[in-house]
Amino acid sequence: MEDAQDTARRLRAIGDELSDRFYERADVVRTLVVTLLAGQHSLVLGPPGTAKSEMARELTGRVEGASYWEILLSKFTAPTRMFGPIDVAALARGEYRQVYDGRATTAHIAFIDEIFKCSTAALNETLGYLNERIYHPENGGEPIRCPLIGAITASNELPGGEDSAAIYDRLLVRIEVRYLEDPSNFAALVRSAVARPAAPRRTTVELAALQHAVTEAVPAVEVPDAIVDAVCTLRAALRRKELVASDRRWRQAVGLLQASAFLDGRPEVAARDLSVLTHVLWDSPAQRPVVEREVLQLVNPDAKEALDLADVVEELEVQLDAMAGQSREALSEWVIKKAHNRLATAGKRLEELRGEAAGAGRSTATIDRVTGRWRAVRARVLTEALGVDASTVQDRL
Repeated sequence: MEDAQDTARRLRAIGDELSDRFYERADVVRTLVVTLLAGQHSLVLGPPGTAKSEMARELTGRVEGASYWEILLSKFTAPTRMFGPIDVAALARGEYRQVYDGRATTAHIAFIDEIFKCSTAALNETLGYLNERIYHPENGGEPIRCPLIGAITASNELPGGEDSAAIYDRLLVRIEVRYLEDPSNFAALVRSAVARPAAPRRTTVELAALQHAVTEAVPAVEVPDAIVDAVCTLRAALRRKELVASDRRWRQAVGLLQASAFLDGRPEVAARDLSVLTHVLWDSPAQRPVVEREVLQLVNPDAKEALDLADVVEELEVQLDAMAGQSREALSEWVIKKAHNRLATAGKRLEELRGEAAGAGRSTATIDRVTGRWRAVRARVLTEALGVDASTVQDRL
């Protein structure tokens, strides 16, 4: 048990180190770690330049002794390039065999970039690899069992055809990433480009310890009846909104709940672990906010209120966009009569919510994300409507 606790401590430390390095990615990093612990696959979905690949490499590189495989797919990627090229020397001797070392067939952890560009020729083998951890050799024979724990995949866009949709369905966890919202984080990013970086902390975890956690420790985490009831309540709430996930997806999600509890060092699943389901139960990004609100309704009232405040912030930004081209006097009047008090009230309440959530041991990830959005809109109001340098003004208007 002590060894499992040490594994959890190391994985938490890895998550903390990566969260410090990648701004506004704490929830993304934690979700990737939880997904790996559950032995599942994840999709990081977002525009180019959002550190998807770098995050995946940094995380997977912390597993000592693991065989790592990475590939950037295209419509022309042949199955042999993924799973093992033909041994040319053997072919010259009249033998047909593949070289598997360094390919997907021998990897414990994989990173597959542009996953939905998988070629038609490689589709079935890729599905078999992700679903069942097997590969069928080119020359026939018994399928090869692959030691894959989990794959992190990435894409700039959602799948566009039936072939790629089949892969999308097999990726249990789907995480959206965006460009940095919080102006202070963006400023820190710019400074980091010219600053001399300090030697980063680099906690690692042994492959055998991770494998034991995935196969033994995580499945041993208890799932109380109250959590089962909460999952049933959530399923019913989503169905009322015509959001229906498959029975397979719900069943696999239980492993994520167990992995989340294990990562925190707890012997049983708690309500807070349900938050990971916000990355599981949607098909299109437009559905994600609905899922998030229903989940947070059950587990995190502070974050649920933060999302309501996010609506206020978004409404103010829409109004600001609609006033483009108007005089500075008109913009100033709008700030005084409408924007000032609403922004100030939202900012103060977000600060209070964060304190309440942190004091109760609840996640602040959603509140922090909304606060970053609030700061971004506030900076626009100050700059575009009032002509004030937002960096010179304190957080509250």
